[in-house]
Amino acid sequence: MPLLNYTTKVEASKTVYEIQCILQSNKAKALVIDYGIGGEVKALSFIIDTPQGEVPFRLPVNVDAVQKVMQRQRRVGRTDRAQAVRVAWRINKDWLLAQMALLETEQVRLEQIFLPYAVTSDGRTFFDVIVENRFLLGDGQKCSSTNAVCSIERSDTVESGLTVDGSISSPSEGTLRTR
Repeated sequence: MPLLNYTTKVEASKTVYEIQCILQSNKAKALVIDYGIGGEVKALSFIIDTPQGEVPFRLPVNVDAVQKVMQRQRRVGRTDRAQAVRVAWRINKDWLLAQMALLETEQVRLEQIFLPYAVTSDGRTFFDVIVENRFLLGDGQKCSSTNAVCSIERSDTVESGLTVDGSISSPSEGTLRTR
């Protein structure tokens, strides 16, 4: 199957603006564009108010990966970096629109959609933290689809937020741990 949007001519800056508008209309605030070398947009950062307080998120693109796929598929059209940037952002926009449809139909909460992109206190994303910890959460027990037993431990002394060890804490809901 050909890569989604591989022939797009829409400039990345326009797509990034469209994504900002989608996020803003869905209660994201403090939208910040993260630029890389040469002025290329590498991520959008934003904050979402949750019942546990404000949570920062960073929605990145991986232009190198997109460009490799485009070159491997050898479709008609350009496979240079500028085209890969355009394609990467269009794919992210389409993903975001699909996620917003799930939100609109009340199948998910906004913070569920962006959980992998939640930014921890040390600036890494939640996904980066759990990958680095080999998907170990909480007390260090490996959580898999066949042996996972999760519990909510009540903790009135913990502040809300995403902790560096990968657990999610809230005074009202406790801390998610594996056992």
